[in-house]
Amino acid sequence: MNPLLQLKSLGQSPWLDYIQRGMLISGGLRSLIKNDGICGVTSNPSIFAKAILRHDGYGDAIKALHPIIKDVEDLYEQLVLEDIRMAADQLLPIYKTSATLDGYVSLEVSPDLAYDTQTTISEAQRLWIAINRPNAMIKVPATQPGLNAIRELTARGINVNATLIFSPRRYEQIAIARQEGLLQRLENKKAIGHVASVASFFVSRIETLADTMLEGKESNLQGKVAVATAKSAYQIFRKLQQGSQWQKLARRGAQVQRLLWASTSTKNPAYSDIKYIDELVAEQTVNTFPPSTLKAYREHGRPEIRIETALDEAYDTLASLDSYGIDFEEMATQLEKEGVKKFQVSYQKLLEALEQA
Repeated sequence: MNPLLQLKSLGQSPWLDYIQRGMLISGGLRSLIKNDGICGVTSNPSIFAKAILRHDGYGDAIKALHPIIKDVEDLYEQLVLEDIRMAADQLLPIYKTSATLDGYVSLEVSPDLAYDTQTTISEAQRLWIAINRPNAMIKVPATQPGLNAIRELTARGINVNATLIFSPRRYEQIAIARQEGLLQRLENKKAIGHVASVASFFVSRIETLADTMLEGKESNLQGKVAVATAKSAYQIFRKLQQGSQWQKLARRGAQVQRLLWASTSTKNPAYSDIKYIDELVAEQTVNTFPPSTLKAYREHGRPEIRIETALDEAYDTLASLDSYGIDFEEMATQLEKEGVKKFQVSYQKLLEALEQA
């Protein structure tokens, strides 16, 4: 049996971490839905930069839009909105049959707004209205200013994908902010059952930086930090579900905010190419697959819930970082800043290229 299809039976939803117009028009996404059980799509500025700059499926659309657009940012937005709407429509049957658990596609607000709470809120609201699909999610970077944006957007009934999460502590802050947004909706006598959310926890980037910081030190922690961090975040997820605040929300029909494992392609060739899939299978989670990782998992995935194993070892791994002069929270802050910067660079390169189109 296709290992991707087995993930569903273990309580994990496989989403595609990629979008490109050609696959939407040709039936590529529909094929992945039918044959591999893909039940969601994520995007980010880097993904769209690769899609638009490396594929020829956008040329006619760019030519058609040029006479009516205001500026290059408007051109970018019109292109990606069309992709997001097409993906949302193809995923809508899943959204309905899964009782709104799956079937989502995510679009990120401009990375230039990662530290601007109020503009993030207004832009997320505008994009939500522009997409006009119930199974869209607006991606908001989980920076400190992003916490308030996520809380407010949730209170407004907007589906949020909280992205660029690198530490269990920040994940907990995001989860609590989301609960507070739902509570605000209840206080305002508004429905909460339709408001969906995921918390995108980036794993392989943690490993890459940790391994670099451990170079030259006699340590057995290489290749262990990312999964240990994810296991710690998952235990927080489980604990929050048992809390009185969440129980109150659940009784009123709230959807759980699932952890989503992002950045799952293995960067170090010495590690398994499916390391961040196989080791992170867990109930009530999402795992995102770049195309190469999806192909690898289809070929030799070994679906089994492993996230609850060796928890003491995971906690010891994180605790041991101090002895090597590594402050994990400082490392997570560095990763967050680098993550925002990478998206900003991709976004600007794309805008510059569209300017010349």
